[in-house]
Amino acid sequence: MTLRRRGQLYSVSMRKHLNALRTVLIGISISALIPCSARSDADASDAAMRAALDQIRDAGIKDEWAYRKLADLCDKIGPRISGSLQAEAAVQQIAAVLRASGLEVSLQPVKVPHWVRGEEQGDIIEYPGRPAGVTQRLQLTSLGGSVATTVRGVSAQVMVVHNFEELGARAEQARGKIVLFNVPFNESLAKNGRAGSAYEEGVAYRVRGASAAAQAGAVAALIRSVGGANYRLPHTGVMQYDPKLPKIPTAALSAEDAMWIARLAAEGPVTLRIKLSPQLLPDADSHNVIADWVGRERPEEIVIVSGHLDSWDLAQGAVDDGAGVASAMGAVHLLQSLGLHARRTIRFIGWMAEENGSSGGESYFNLNGPVLARHVAAIESDSGAGQPLGVSAHVPAASLPKFAPLIASLNVMGAGILDHRDEAAGADLQFLDAGGVPTLAPVLDTRTYFDYHHTAADTLDKVDPENIRRQVAVLAMMAYFAAESAEPLPRLPVSRP
Repeated sequence: MTLRRRGQLYSVSMRKHLNALRTVLIGISISALIPCSARSDADASDAAMRAALDQIRDAGIKDEWAYRKLADLCDKIGPRISGSLQAEAAVQQIAAVLRASGLEVSLQPVKVPHWVRGEEQGDIIEYPGRPAGVTQRLQLTSLGGSVATTVRGVSAQVMVVHNFEELGARAEQARGKIVLFNVPFNESLAKNGRAGSAYEEGVAYRVRGASAAAQAGAVAALIRSVGGANYRLPHTGVMQYDPKLPKIPTAALSAEDAMWIARLAAEGPVTLRIKLSPQLLPDADSHNVIADWVGRERPEEIVIVSGHLDSWDLAQGAVDDGAGVASAMGAVHLLQSLGLHARRTIRFIGWMAEENGSSGGESYFNLNGPVLARHVAAIESDSGAGQPLGVSAHVPAASLPKFAPLIASLNVMGAGILDHRDEAAGADLQFLDAGGVPTLAPVLDTRTYFDYHHTAADTLDKVDPENIRRQVAVLAMMAYFAAESAEPLPRLPVSRP
């Protein structure tokens, strides 16, 4: 998951509920004027759709294929940061699996950022009450895109601030110092089902903190990790430099270490030494993995079901986003194993480089601009491996009643939520979404997602196989519904990504 807004799901407001109800009632009134034969055909079509969705659901929650592929991806490939050998090995592994399944597979070339972490170390070297000769090690990790320190590192007093406004008010004190943004992750929001909101509150400091500190004359910037569950794990993630300002090195501290420094700094001056050696290399060649389950009537029309194949470099990327990409693969494989050809083509995409800029999504959009009108809907799963709870849709609000057959079938497995969202359903989909393509995502339980997000603990053992089976079922049902419906979902207004 990157800096772009995602994962935050907006419930349908009461007004939208009422509008949807009016739409349904109007539809009922109009249906009374339709000849009986036409209504019978429509009823038969609805019954066939519901029967197929029920079949997919019941088969999906028993299917082990996707979890086995996730285990292979995690255990045999591991971290998959864009530009790395492992990222390209993952492309080849996934492509081979899908070809062996009999799908039409292609690799779309993509130029991707190639940032290499290098060594990283932080120490507290001066603080009130320090015993002679004692220094203390910090748990930190470079933020993606950061520049390096000098070989000897940066040593300077730390200035602790709690928001951008405080930094602005104390800007004169920041000159020559290391600025620490000690902004707690709102775990109360996360535990109450609003993890996306909590993430958005904190991620601004990860993205813009270094340039804000540089503007005040700081020599380096640190952030308190954007994530929950304080296990002394630093959380990495992408950051951005303002091209008009100096680039200073930046890293994330574990929440415990940020609090520790703040306590010491409240007693008097604290000096840190930070050594980081990341490198930004020339853009590398990589690929989006594309596999088509060809439609039976309108094969030129496409419904995408997807996840992103890359991950950060600290762990296996099991939760972010191995679970999503494996479940999307599993959805297409499930439909294939059931012999269910929808009217339209269902296209799996394993996106590359979502974590540091979504160049895979942008490249796909640029390549498919001339045929964008043929893209009927796009689905992305990038909110972890929690239990599926329903569907989130960026569609015209008036079209929500169209989802009734899908929601009715999902409700049987406890995944009957339908949320209307106001933004693209995934970072990789933002370009398609801006081009007018309706975008959807599964609603997942994200209460613990940010405990492991972008950390060294994002490993396969954090994934419950039952949740993957359920996610496969939900994604397959969503894809089949969009691809089989007689009329496509209404387009979104064209906007900017």
